[in-house]
Amino acid sequence: MDHSELTAAHIWEPAAWLQVSGPDAFHFLQGQFTNDLRLLDDQPAVYGLWLNEKGKVQGDSFILPAEGKAFWLGSYFSPAKTLVERLKANLVADDATIEDCTAGCRGLTLIGTAASEMMEKFGGALKFPGRRAAVPCMELMFATEAQPAVEARMAELNLLPLPASEMELFRIQASITSVPREIGPDDLPNEGGLDAVAISYTKGCYLGQEVMARLKSMGQVRRQLLRVTGAGAPPVLPADLYNGTKRMGELRSAAVDGEGFVGFALLSLLGLDRCPGLSYTPQGEAAVHLVEIKTTRPPW
Repeated sequence: MDHSELTAAHIWEPAAWLQVSGPDAFHFLQGQFTNDLRLLDDQPAVYGLWLNEKGKVQGDSFILPAEGKAFWLGSYFSPAKTLVERLKANLVADDATIEDCTAGCRGLTLIGTAASEMMEKFGGALKFPGRRAAVPCMELMFATEAQPAVEARMAELNLLPLPASEMELFRIQASITSVPREIGPDDLPNEGGLDAVAISYTKGCYLGQEVMARLKSMGQVRRQLLRVTGAGAPPVLPADLYNGTKRMGELRSAAVDGEGFVGFALLSLLGLDRCPGLSYTPQGEAAVHLVEIKTTRPPW
């Protein structure tokens, strides 16, 4: 379904919505987050990653300014528990407090060319561009108890409600990586194209920065997250993928698309250019095929 000319809506529960506050909150987050929080001077939110010392992806989030010396930290899919543990493990001498507000928060996504204009018809201050689809999308965060009012406003505006399955299809079609489902704690940001949208190479030090700098200077990674298509229903995930007898990687996500599916597979690049199709078993029948992938940058 094409919603480029139509505004559609989706209410969702964040996997994480935290507040980090205190006199040292900015410097603490700036020293942990892969992107540059100084960008908040000119835009409503910054998207980035949380890495370990080996450069592996522990989670992702948006960061937004809050009142006073505080910041909101929210993620579609990275669990609050994981992010809180990651932050607290590195909170040593900084005067900052981490509060988990996830249970009391909901999100509203609007998708379509009029998403920004339509979002102005909703109250609330926590609005920012999202990473959901190839067409414009906006996010609004609100208190859980306000959901009936938000749904009533959606009905007044005749907004088309979208199920989670269709949101997932939009995301995969737009080649937007999901953390941690597709790129997680055993993977590098560059393997999922996240270096192009979530990493600053000029901000200075942060946890994992040395690994990111080496990857930038020394060349490509050996694996890459690639968009694929398949016929019929998707398999149980994650699913191994083979080229002949060689295991190439695994299918990590899939969304029904017509009579088949589209998804993301993390694959070895060695010999992939000579691979007409991938099977679920060694020497099996080709069931998954590669399609062109591109990194989708957020519109801000």
